[in-house]
Amino acid sequence: MEPRTLPTTRTVVAAVCSHGPVAPQKIRFAVSVPVSAPDPRPFVRLAESIGFDSIWLSDLPLIAASDPVVALAALAGATEKVHLGVNLVPFGRNPVVLARQLAQIDQLSGGRLLVTLVPGIDRPGERAALGLGPGDRGVVLEEMADLLRRLWSGEALTHHSDRFDLDDVVVEPRPVQEPLEIWFGGHGPKALDRVGRVGDGWLTAGIDPATAARGREAIEASATAHGRTVDPEHFGISLPVARHGVSDEARAQMAALYPGRAVEELLPVGAEGLRDHLERHVEAGLSKFVLRLSDPTDDADDLRWLAEAALPMQR
Repeated sequence: MEPRTLPTTRTVVAAVCSHGPVAPQKIRFAVSVPVSAPDPRPFVRLAESIGFDSIWLSDLPLIAASDPVVALAALAGATEKVHLGVNLVPFGRNPVVLARQLAQIDQLSGGRLLVTLVPGIDRPGERAALGLGPGDRGVVLEEMADLLRRLWSGEALTHHSDRFDLDDVVVEPRPVQEPLEIWFGGHGPKALDRVGRVGDGWLTAGIDPATAARGREAIEASATAHGRTVDPEHFGISLPVARHGVSDEARAQMAALYPGRAVEELLPVGAEGLRDHLERHVEAGLSKFVLRLSDPTDDADDLRWLAEAALPMQR
């Protein structure tokens, strides 16, 4: 994602014409911060020094992992140029408090914050723990996105619903970025329609290049139907990579996360396999890639290997 007030481009860009995607003008690579890292700063500083465009934190409420909002605040002061991304589950968070926190992180980082809202992985007990009852999580996701945008705009917000009661609430300070964009994840029909209707971009996961191409087309069709456009630069994917081969543990994890899908189509193996996979996603119209190793061993060695394999494609 790319703030319109910054002179540098940090997103992966694919120029798309009416006949489908053409050769991208810019490609950008990010890395996912290991979930188990109690202090992400050393990993992120190294990723910044190596040349990755951004780093990403995932919000996993019921898994032993750092809270991404807290971690982002630390990273804003520990880095200078790398962009700071978060896949954020907004459920259970007060929209006014969250809007203030994210706005201040954008201020502290000088406008380097990237936000994708995701519905979570819906683990057993997750909805109840986050105060979310049965029903369509997408409705709440869209309400939260709308409230965040209105609060970031400086509006004195009055809003009453089954979940929130706000009267003339104003958030200060506001983000550096105007607007601070909100991307969405997912790849089901409702998720794709959501990106087209109200999203600034798409950061998906767990799909092969052919499915990604169809998803991009569905988003563009939805946007057109609602009288808007999604920037062709704003299509990306979070991608696991196996450096040495697909371990039994990685295969089991992929099968649990993405049942019924061929692991080999979702998890490229080795540098050559990764580059081939990336090229096919670029042909599909995607150009922002968040990479994570499925078989991590040593952070420094892993980051350098990913850099050697992928960064020559960055432009």
